[in-house]
Amino acid sequence: MPLDTVTAPAAGPESEQRQQEQQSLSTAAARNLATTTKSEPQMQGITSRWATRMLPWVNVPGATYRVNRRLSYTVGDGRVTFVKTGSKVQVVPAELGELPLLRGFSDADVLGALADKFVQKEYAPGDLIVQAGRKADQVFLIAHGKVEKIGEGPYGEEAVIGLLADGDTFGGRVMSGQAKKWEFTARAATATTVLALPMTAYKAVADRHEALRAHVRHISSNGHRKLNRSGEAAIELSSGHVGEETLPQTFADYEAEPREYELSVAQTVLRVHSRVADLFNEPMNQTQQQLRLTIEALRERQEYELINNEEFGLLNNADFDQRISTFSGPPAPDDMDELLSMRRKTRCFLAHPKAIAAFGRQCNKRGIYFGGIELNGNHLPAWRGVPLLPCSKIPISEHGTTSIIAMRTGEDDQGVIGLYQTGIPDEVEPGLNVRFMGINEQAVISYLVSTYYSAAVLVPDALGILENVEIARTNGS
Repeated sequence: MPLDTVTAPAAGPESEQRQQEQQSLSTAAARNLATTTKSEPQMQGITSRWATRMLPWVNVPGATYRVNRRLSYTVGDGRVTFVKTGSKVQVVPAELGELPLLRGFSDADVLGALADKFVQKEYAPGDLIVQAGRKADQVFLIAHGKVEKIGEGPYGEEAVIGLLADGDTFGGRVMSGQAKKWEFTARAATATTVLALPMTAYKAVADRHEALRAHVRHISSNGHRKLNRSGEAAIELSSGHVGEETLPQTFADYEAEPREYELSVAQTVLRVHSRVADLFNEPMNQTQQQLRLTIEALRERQEYELINNEEFGLLNNADFDQRISTFSGPPAPDDMDELLSMRRKTRCFLAHPKAIAAFGRQCNKRGIYFGGIELNGNHLPAWRGVPLLPCSKIPISEHGTTSIIAMRTGEDDQGVIGLYQTGIPDEVEPGLNVRFMGINEQAVISYLVSTYYSAAVLVPDALGILENVEIARTNGS
């Protein structure tokens, strides 16, 4: 048979196997001998922590910071709390101590008797609750809704001079007998539920309890002292006189019992097995990485407490006169301007990111330019040149409302300051230390990680809150 007619044998299974045989080291096998390029352990819970960064921190060697202020006689309206059973609303008796003339009165039986005298009333949007010039004969507690305080403008027109919301009160001076007529008109802006205490019902309780009458007389007497516009005891001065006029004699009185802030603490015990600490430290030190993540978590908790703590948190320490409510629900430019106007040298706003987004929508809706500012190398939104800083620690209620904080900072400006103590044993960061606690029988090493902190408001107008900020999208927004 000629050679050119010979055909190659058919490829069998063994031939295919030889063609598919690996000719070099696979990448999967090589990876076992190679050192991978890796990141440090990552943590999703780390935030920008602007609240912590914006506060000037003051060293407190004695662990307690005392805020000395001029004596103030202002007794502001507080916020009261209610209990709702079905459609029936009742005020918590002890909360009546938040009324201006009952501040400091703690007789539970008397307060309970007063609470039973309140009558629930419902108002539709636009309904008048009280009218200026009419006889003032009731104390009102707002259980739910918004109420506009209406006054007279410079040319006789109607002007909204304030807004009251859940927990607010008005008419408290009625109990002293000094309030003869309403100085403003109160009108329901939304469906509103109020509790009203008629003057006749108050007198029925007061006639049976001398302690109540004496307390109201004592608090009312402070109103006869000369006060400045901030409610502080006035310093008598004379100006513009000529000749040898007798000058007034005066002194600056101080609070007898100034507030003191003690440092709070956040702590945890970090546990690392000795075998991990000894053997698995290349290229990263395991103990250092565990400590780094633990410190980040503590700093996050620290900022949460600075915002929400019941004793020193910013949301709970704003003076009642420094709290306002939004007029329409979402945070509008008018609301931010009102909040900004309540203090000098506002350093920053703090708001939940969703509240910032809601404010941006309101600016867009009105065709207003939403400005920006450079702060510490970051480009941030700003309003009127004041940075609007995100703070996810500010809570959002189940009804979709939140708050916006405005503050002036620093001791020199009588603002808000952070408190800590430096130079503590085993300190690794200012106010934070890591202390070795020993090794147990399972060869586990323990470290106590602690951070000490607090915050102080030096004067009331250093801190303001815009409340009832609605963040949900609505039709047209």
